[in-house]
Amino acid sequence: MTISPRKLNAVLSFKLPSAYLCGVRTTYIDDVKCEVSVKHRWINQNPFNSMFWAVQGMAAELTTGALVMSKIKASGQPISMLVAQNNCSFTKKATGRIRFICTDGAKIDDAIAAAITTGEGQTIWMNSVGTNEAGAEVSNFNFEWTLKLKSKKV
Repeated sequence: MTISPRKLNAVLSFKLPSAYLCGVRTTYIDDVKCEVSVKHRWINQNPFNSMFWAVQGMAAELTTGALVMSKIKASGQPISMLVAQNNCSFTKKATGRIRFICTDGAKIDDAIAAAITTGEGQTIWMNSVGTNEAGAEVSNFNFEWTLKLKSKKV
């Protein structure tokens, strides 16, 4: 079974209901790229009438995490994943529909291969850029993902 936007959105409604209620939706995913969209609404706004930073963070993290989950699933190996750290910058007020795109899918392959070969944890930094309807960047997020082969139970 492959991961599709429809399946991700269904899982989102049960596993991350706050993101789902705020309008975070996956619109596209393949081996290299994941796109998530969220519209500025009353439920996800801050007191300054723009999108709350945490909603942007949920959408940005989903673009990177969905790619990692997809690659782990394709590997067929029991690999755990966790965000170790992140950083972000905000350059413009987030209003209207904001699109987050991560194109770092190729980075994951080497990390998974190294985790399987060495049995040691691996880390990769992935970037997600949020743009408004005019194409202007509103935020830029970086996530450090750790990948580790799960130990076999005896």
